[in-house]
Amino acid sequence: MDLIDIHCHILPGVDDGSKSMEESLAMLRIAQQNAIRTIIVTPHNKPGRHNIHIPSMNVYIKQLQEQMGRAGLSIELIGGNELYYRMELAQELHGGVARTMADSRYVLLEFAPMDDYDYLRNGVYDLLSEGYFPIIAHVERYQCLADHVERIKDLTGMGAYIQVNAGSVMGNVGFGMKSFTRKLLKQELVHFVATDAHDTKKRAPELKKCADYIVHKYGNQYAEDIFVNNPEHVIRNEIL
Repeated sequence: MDLIDIHCHILPGVDDGSKSMEESLAMLRIAQQNAIRTIIVTPHNKPGRHNIHIPSMNVYIKQLQEQMGRAGLSIELIGGNELYYRMELAQELHGGVARTMADSRYVLLEFAPMDDYDYLRNGVYDLLSEGYFPIIAHVERYQCLADHVERIKDLTGMGAYIQVNAGSVMGNVGFGMKSFTRKLLKQELVHFVATDAHDTKKRAPELKKCADYIVHKYGNQYAEDIFVNNPEHVIRNEIL
């Protein structure tokens, strides 16, 4: 199964992910070894911190693609953003200051770990009401959602989609996150599993072991939806 990674900080020097072209190429080698065929690159978009403009992002993507070709690597790179929620976000999306996923109606939405549930829920509603489809990034990190499956159900019932990190599913960041993400997988409340890769070591673009685990534990069809079909719907701007 060829995999699609919808959350990856692989562009060099634009946020807290890859620091250089060499590191980006090393990350891409790991990704290719992990059967990843497409990556939606998602640099952080945070006011006053990480804010690469879309034209500049396209230049970085093109440069990385050229270097990747010279290195004999073949992974499709598509533009996106990991968007830190703020009240102005919908306006910034409409104005082209912030980027959707693959220039679709889907947005990868991040909150602060300690944000309360009402704030998170209102943020999701805000973007839905403006015609966007929020994908909540790494839901296992938010204290207001941790071990609250009923809140995940509430958010998906509103129209939000759920992304968890492969490292969390595999237990790389502690038992609590592993337990919660697997609980969500068991109830088929996860729509995307991604790497959220930042480097080649602690947060590498490794997806295959997690995909194999999900195939074994939850079935081939659900795994294909998570790693292939749902991401393809995002790229094509189709309803899941």
